[in-house]
Amino acid sequence: QAEFSDVLKDMTFLGVVGIHDPLREGVKEAVLACQKAGVFVRMVTGDNIQTAKAIAEECGIYTEGGVAMEGPEFRKLKRKEMDQIIPKLQVLARSSPDDKRILVKRLKELGETVAVTGDGTNDAPALKMADVGFSMGIAGTEVAKEASAIILMDDNFSSIVKALMWGRAVNDAVKKFLQFQLTVNITAVTLAFVSAVASSDETSVLTAVQLLWVNLIMDTLAALALATDPPTLSILDRKPDPKS
Repeated sequence: QAEFSDVLKDMTFLGVVGIHDPLREGVKEAVLACQKAGVFVRMVTGDNIQTAKAIAEECGIYTEGGVAMEGPEFRKLKRKEMDQIIPKLQVLARSSPDDKRILVKRLKELGETVAVTGDGTNDAPALKMADVGFSMGIAGTEVAKEASAIILMDDNFSSIVKALMWGRAVNDAVKKFLQFQLTVNITAVTLAFVSAVASSDETSVLTAVQLLWVNLIMDTLAALALATDPPTLSILDRKPDPKS
């Protein structure tokens, strides 16, 4: 057994060295964009709670009024207490893979749509359980990639914002195309029916072949025009569409 009292005397203090792991470029802006789009960003990490809070505060995840707690404390909570804390929970530190899975499960049971990011094998259960799992293409393990729905090829959180934008753009394109189809088809059918009824010899103003041509042009050009719109930043200025 070492006797430090024999060694630690007549010493001179030279200084303190600290190691800082800086945030990646664009992460703070990406978190802000997610929050603006109605996405509640949470940090679940195995790090010490002080480290986790400092990093979460730096990138805008941990804010005033939010809750930060440790995994062992979280998993001891009863279901009712957990349901009260989860809506305000922003940082979960010293967490085990099971804590992440429990959090995802409870959020889904509360009716939320959950996306999870992870890179390790131990993240696989949470990635699999989430509605959308994002794994890392560079640092991620094969198990994490298999369990996820989307692989981020650059390992960057800001790519999640791009995925969010494209998801909304595709959803909007489908909506616009359906609205267009309903409008033009009702118009074409009404025109053919009314003109046939009003005609003395009961013939439509549009023949079958003409109707097919109209339909072909409408479908093809509308699909190209409405389904190729790239997403714009303004697409993040609204809340997510409800599941219904």
